[in-house]
Amino acid sequence: MLNNTAAFRVCLLAVLPLVVHAQVFEWTDKQGRHHYSDRKQANAKILAVEPEPSYYRVEKVFDGDTILLSNGQKVRLLGVNTPEIAGRHKNAEAGGEQAKAWLRQRIEHKKVRLEVDVEKHDKYQRSLAYVFAEDKRHINLELVRLGLAAVNIYPPNLKYLGALLEAQQNAEQAKLGIWGLQSYAPRPFRVLNAENYKGWKRVTGRIRALKQTAKYSYLQFSDNVSVRIENKNQRLFPPLRNYVGQAIEARGWVAKSKDRFALQVRHPGDIKRLQD
Repeated sequence: MLNNTAAFRVCLLAVLPLVVHAQVFEWTDKQGRHHYSDRKQANAKILAVEPEPSYYRVEKVFDGDTILLSNGQKVRLLGVNTPEIAGRHKNAEAGGEQAKAWLRQRIEHKKVRLEVDVEKHDKYQRSLAYVFAEDKRHINLELVRLGLAAVNIYPPNLKYLGALLEAQQNAEQAKLGIWGLQSYAPRPFRVLNAENYKGWKRVTGRIRALKQTAKYSYLQFSDNVSVRIENKNQRLFPPLRNYVGQAIEARGWVAKSKDRFALQVRHPGDIKRLQD
C-alpha cells in the first residue's frame, strides 16, 4: 500500500500520467485517514488522472496542410485544404505559397500537439490530425480563419466541423486570403470544360433533376454536369429531392468521365443554397 501523505499523493499524480491507463484508488479508513493505492480496495473511488499531452517537434513544412515531425511521422492536417504549391506533377495554385509561408513561420522547428479523429491515416499512410501549437492555438482552424485554407469535409472525421465552417464563412464574408482571389470565385456550371475542370472548384447553378445508382446519387445541373454524393453519406444530408429546383453553389474537386463532369461532395456543408 502507498504512503498516505498529501505530499505523496501529489508525487503519485505527477508520475502516473507517464503510465498508460493508470488508475489511482482513494478511500478513507474507520479512523478517518485517507489512503491511496494503485490496487482496487473495497469502497474505494477512482481518482481521475489525465495524461499530460505529448508534444512533437515539427521538422519540416511541406505545404500549407502537410508537415513532417522530427520522429519521421508525416502529418496531413484534418478538415482543411490549402492551395497547391509547385511540384513535380502539379502546378502552383494562387495562395499556396502564402499558406506554406504562414505555417512555416507558425510551427516549423517548434513543438505541436496532435489530436486525432475517427480515421488515423489516409490512403497515402500519412497521419491525420488536428494540430495545436504550444500556445494552444488550433492551427487547422487558424488557417481557415485567415482565409489561407478552405474547409475539406471528409466523413467520418467531423470533430471540429462546426467551428471550421463558421470560421470559413467569416473569412469568406471578409474576403480574406483565397476568398479575395479571382481564382476562387464561383463559376457557373456551364463554363466547365476539359481545359479548366481540374482543381478545387466552386460551381453554381440550379439543380434540374436527381439521378441515383447503386453507389452514387447525382444532383444534376444538366445531363453532363452534376454534383455526386456517395450513397453511404446520404444519411448526413437532408432528403436529396429537396435540392431539386434549388439554386446552389457546390464546392470540391471535379472528376471527368468522357464528356461528363461530376463534382463530389461528402457533406451538406459543401453545398450552399443561393438566393433566387
